[in-house]
Amino acid sequence: MNSRDLILGRIRDALADNPPVDEPALPEVWPSENPDRETLIGRFSEELQAVTGETHRCRSMDAAQRKLAELADEAGWESVGAMDRPLAREVAADLDADSVRWSDTDRQPEEMGQFAAGLVEADYLLADTGSALVVNNTAQERLLCYLPPTCVVVARADSLAEHLPAVWSEVARRTAEPDRRGEFVIITGPSRTADIEKILILGVHGPKRLVVLIVEA
Repeated sequence: MNSRDLILGRIRDALADNPPVDEPALPEVWPSENPDRETLIGRFSEELQAVTGETHRCRSMDAAQRKLAELADEAGWESVGAMDRPLAREVAADLDADSVRWSDTDRQPEEMGQFAAGLVEADYLLADTGSALVVNNTAQERLLCYLPPTCVVVARADSLAEHLPAVWSEVARRTAEPDRRGEFVIITGPSRTADIEKILILGVHGPKRLVVLIVEA
């Protein structure tokens, strides 16, 4: 018997004399309470407001279209860069068609940085932090989340989830798709920093204003 066999034999004997102890169950960090939609919308709105974001509940698609057009008129947006997605196209129907620049892979960051606002479509809204999870398939879609000074997120009410763990299995499935490209971005309020003398400043590293339109029907 060589040294290796002796060592392995001693390990087996030790394990036989001291059987493994059952580990305690891990605590549930994010328990699921399964709240109704009204509760989710209320929680999302409160959390987003706490980080100076804005939420607008739109009872219908017509209401969402009017609200976006109203926001554009009030702020004087001359150009809106938008994700080319079905919901974004529908919500943007009342905007001046000449002012909307749909995302494509030919757009350069310098051009996108000149857009007055970016319109992005969220795949999920996370109520516990007031966050929007946006799946960006291209670099241009991702830059729409960062470059324009105003970011408008549009999502349907049925995309609301209690927290990230509630949608994690679906997110994990999508990230594992062999042909998946791009990035998953979580947006929580406008860009903010207090690096300079502890003074809070908005819009340094991204949009200064974040607006979320929740389409309920």
